[in-house]
Amino acid sequence: MQLYVDLLKKVLTDYNRVEWSEYRPVNRNNPGWKAWLAMLADRALRKTTEHRRRPLALCEKVTFDPAIRAIGRDWPTHAETMIGLRRLDNIELCIDSILRDSIPGDFIETGVWRGGAAIFMRGVLAARGIDDRTVWLADSFAGLPPPDASYPADAGDRHHTIAELAIALDVVQRNFARYGLLDEQVKFLKGWFKDTLPAAPIERLALLRLDGDMYQSTMDALVPLYPKLSRGGYVIVDDWMLEPCRRAVEDYRRQHAIEDTILDIDGWGVYWRKS
Repeated sequence: MQLYVDLLKKVLTDYNRVEWSEYRPVNRNNPGWKAWLAMLADRALRKTTEHRRRPLALCEKVTFDPAIRAIGRDWPTHAETMIGLRRLDNIELCIDSILRDSIPGDFIETGVWRGGAAIFMRGVLAARGIDDRTVWLADSFAGLPPPDASYPADAGDRHHTIAELAIALDVVQRNFARYGLLDEQVKFLKGWFKDTLPAAPIERLALLRLDGDMYQSTMDALVPLYPKLSRGGYVIVDDWMLEPCRRAVEDYRRQHAIEDTILDIDGWGVYWRKS
């Protein structure tokens, strides 16, 4: 079964394609001439009959770098997750520790993109023969929210303008189904975290994985969910290196006198175990 788990990591990250090159849409939200050219191309393409039949976009040829893919620093065109192998290793480490120590509770990821990290959670449970824990996926399935003036740390944030982050619920469900992992142990919470998480029918958690990028999204997940995390459970922060996310975590930990040691995963994500 370990062979299955290790293979699942490589398939979900599209790591086995690393010897190839691929064509990736140019990110119009990054500064520079490429974004300017992509904007002009987008305007021209929208006027064509072909674009009305199927969306067209300016793409660039990108060569895979296995080391970059392993630590989740690129943006895969085809993969179900962009977090890389090392952060999937961390999920497996946390799950096995939870199972070994009989820490009660379900698993949740807040901010799921194409669903790959949560698919991996469900896959590990299947490989370990665990049928009494649920994997929850919380997401708007419509991208990130625009900055709220109540959260100054998010001022100027542009995540809400990135169309590639808006992955529909049915796409994520199809991704689960492709791996044979869409079943009663997988549940979806659709909507903004501030609306769905306080009332979510979750009794207890053993694993809380935060991937909301922004201050508000991170805090909107921590406030209702951290109190449900069992002692011995794990918090994983995917976007620790993004200042708004890190500041939200630091503020929450300070407000609640949390002193558990924060451990690095891969230079981008971190985690700690609730004492």
